[in-house]
Amino acid sequence: MSLSHTAAEYMLSDALLPDPGGSRAKGLRLELPSDRLLKFVTVGLPLFLVSLAFAREFSAGSQISCFSPTNFTGKQSAYVDAACWDSLVHHGFDAEGHAVTKSLWALKVFPYSLLVVAVLMYMPYLLWRYAAVPALHSDLLFIIDELDKSYNRSVRLVQHMRKVQQASAEPERFWEEYERARRERYFEFPLLERYLTCKQHAHSLVFIYILRNLLLLLFLAATCLYLVFLHLNIFFQDEFSCSIKTGLLQTEPHIPPLIPCKVVFFSVFQLISLSVGGVYVLLIPVAIYNALQLCQWDKGLLSVYEMLPAFDLLSRKMLTCPVNDLNVILLFLRANISELTSFGRLNAVSALREATANKQDIDTVVDFMTLLAGLEITKPKH
Repeated sequence: MSLSHTAAEYMLSDALLPDPGGSRAKGLRLELPSDRLLKFVTVGLPLFLVSLAFAREFSAGSQISCFSPTNFTGKQSAYVDAACWDSLVHHGFDAEGHAVTKSLWALKVFPYSLLVVAVLMYMPYLLWRYAAVPALHSDLLFIIDELDKSYNRSVRLVQHMRKVQQASAEPERFWEEYERARRERYFEFPLLERYLTCKQHAHSLVFIYILRNLLLLLFLAATCLYLVFLHLNIFFQDEFSCSIKTGLLQTEPHIPPLIPCKVVFFSVFQLISLSVGGVYVLLIPVAIYNALQLCQWDKGLLSVYEMLPAFDLLSRKMLTCPVNDLNVILLFLRANISELTSFGRLNAVSALREATANKQDIDTVVDFMTLLAGLEITKPKH
């Protein structure tokens, strides 16, 4: 009998989780994988393409090529290119023969507008980082620590029950107290349960998370509309007629009224705009999915942690609206599942519970540990 008691003690001591070696604060992921992907692509893509555009601009020299008259010298041709690039205005005629002008300045500011797009795409991340991350960080640290401690408390409770059962002179009295404790829910740990229930009635994190995704959707849609506007109005006109008869050159008779010019980097800007627009259109469903995933509970994680006594009361309250801070915390707990040491143990216990013949006798990890420790075997049969 002493050998079985010793084996049970060793089994229960091995079931305890070791204390974390270092601080968990540095290893927490405070962004969901899909949010990190969105930030990397929406901010990094325009910056990368802008660097290519600027490299093309500095390496190519003149950005336009104008067809100057044959009697112009080299310096005069260079002046025509510089003057037409500075003005970047197309002079033409309408159907009735009236002179009309059309500004092509959007081509000149296009690389800088992509820089503005990158800054705008980074703003939702800054909102999340400074408005929500501090509170989320403290919540995750506390909840992860309490989840692991709740598992250890369950194991230590069974260890104590073994000692009390061995020292008890009346086994039937011990099992009566055990059944009474189960009925009156003495095995629960109310701190974690009440904290999570409190988070179910808070909405600050979920408001900031939804606002972040709405801002991102707004900026994605605005960028796509801006690129469509450029293509419809400017990005189909790589040639334009330039007039340099202004200022001191206005009265010069040998200068033609209009000089044809061609934008050298036009195809590059078309490719950049199509790349940014195409990728952003593909990212819009991802941003919508991030916002809509708050419309349902993460029942996979909850089903595992329902083995803890602290989650029994909480699982019965999951019929409320999932748009609250608790659902956001559950999403980030799923992203930080590697920091939850108890998850692997409880996942194995849940699988073993499904394979057990008498499932109705196993409600929590306390019941399962009493079965493994041999307490259920010594329970008197009525």
